[in-house]
Amino acid sequence: MKLKIAVLPGDGIGPEIMKQGVAVLDAIAAKFGHEFEYEEALCGAHAIDAVGDPYPEATHEACMRADAVLFAAVGDLRFDNDPTAKVRPEQGLLAMRKKLGLFANIRPVATFDCLLHKSPLKDELLRGADFIVIRELTGGMYFGEKYQDNDKAYDTDIYYRHEIERILKVAFECAQKRNKHLTVVDKANVLASSRLWRQIAKEMEPQYPDVNTDYMFIDNASMRVLTEPTFFDVIVTENTFGDILTDETSCITGSMGLQPSSSLGEHTPLFEPVHGSWPQAAGQNRANPLAQILSAAMLLEHFGLKEEGTLIRNAVNASLDAHVRTPEIQVEGGAQYGTEEVGAWIVDYIKKA
Repeated sequence: MKLKIAVLPGDGIGPEIMKQGVAVLDAIAAKFGHEFEYEEALCGAHAIDAVGDPYPEATHEACMRADAVLFAAVGDLRFDNDPTAKVRPEQGLLAMRKKLGLFANIRPVATFDCLLHKSPLKDELLRGADFIVIRELTGGMYFGEKYQDNDKAYDTDIYYRHEIERILKVAFECAQKRNKHLTVVDKANVLASSRLWRQIAKEMEPQYPDVNTDYMFIDNASMRVLTEPTFFDVIVTENTFGDILTDETSCITGSMGLQPSSSLGEHTPLFEPVHGSWPQAAGQNRANPLAQILSAAMLLEHFGLKEEGTLIRNAVNASLDAHVRTPEIQVEGGAQYGTEEVGAWIVDYIKKA
């Protein structure tokens, strides 16, 4: 298979983990006879420094030309510490989602038995947890009308029927392919936008009679993903709730460095780790590349390359079992491995498989 992949390393640890993700894709291409063509493009703080725009038109054109986008992370302390900054790296990610029409963010949450001890939660709560969070990505407060002065500020949490219907369709169909259990997370007891979400979900339920659909307020859901994670199969929710909920699920995996994701919609699909740019660690060879590598696996699986994706996942599991891990998930007294060493070990596993 031939695939053209837009590569957006971004800021902080992004270039380091992206290097490992691409190396893994190259190893897969060599082993299975595929041809992957890469086009690297600017985004985030690097793009602001270069051209004054966190998502330049040239980057968007590269993404539109590609079959898929492999993205790392954006964010820089210069902007985090300056509340008056008018242009921010994160605006580039929001612009990319909007311009590519990426309305559905898919985040799998699963445990690794060898890493259960790294979670602050009890083993008996975690073992067997395996669910997907589907987050609406281009609506809600992040994109609604905004205002701020010295005395007042507001963000408008606006949703339209078509936006809700299309993300719920993705969620119902995902549940059909899994264990046929969908949980719609909202705040319908308080928010009008949530009441519309629930109304439309209720209207769509009869179209999916094989799916067991339940409803949960975001405050309850935030508690239950940590106290009863095995309850869930597929969760669907709006943009702001989804952002918070999916970061919370890092307590289940033991590290945000293990969570990949995909964003799907109208144009080029995007694949990215869920963690941030961690600028404090940039250039230190200690960032965990596994979420980036697993995002590459999701990319391949999206195009039907199941065997290739499975091999990457097997390589990641083998690296964890062999204690080839970056410091934040290493066992006490274990050998020290950096970003490059973990990536090289996984590439070698793929070559020898």
